[in-house]
Amino acid sequence: MMYNRILLAVDLTDESIKVANKAVALCKATGAELTILHVIESLNYAYGGDVPIDITDIQAQLQETAKERISILEAQLDVPVSESCISQGGIESEIHRIAEEKRVDLIVVGSHGRHGLALLLGSTANGVLHGAPCDVLAVKVVKD
Repeated sequence: MMYNRILLAVDLTDESIKVANKAVALCKATGAELTILHVIESLNYAYGGDVPIDITDIQAQLQETAKERISILEAQLDVPVSESCISQGGIESEIHRIAEEKRVDLIVVGSHGRHGLALLLGSTANGVLHGAPCDVLAVKVVKD
């Protein structure tokens, strides 16, 4: 399978570089272009739209922090990044939407390898896999 467009969906934690390095290796091997996506889960979405305070300032700060962290991540990568996106909403649905919009061939996402109850409740990687418009690579991330 040849990949032309790879979407790297990151949560911008310290482990993101491990996931990014897998995407970079695939880009180098296939000549694919790389798009980075970070989704800020909307506080309204997370709390069912029932947030009794104005969260505009909080959301703006989350956006600014995400921009800074994506810039730092991009600087660590050994391939050019064609585009970086910061989106807001439901994580899985936004990853699916951007993947369709950008017509990507592969989504690369981190998986924390949960066990027990956390596994039964599902994970972002699992949610991305189901309903994705293309292949999904879940990179197992283990904290050092």
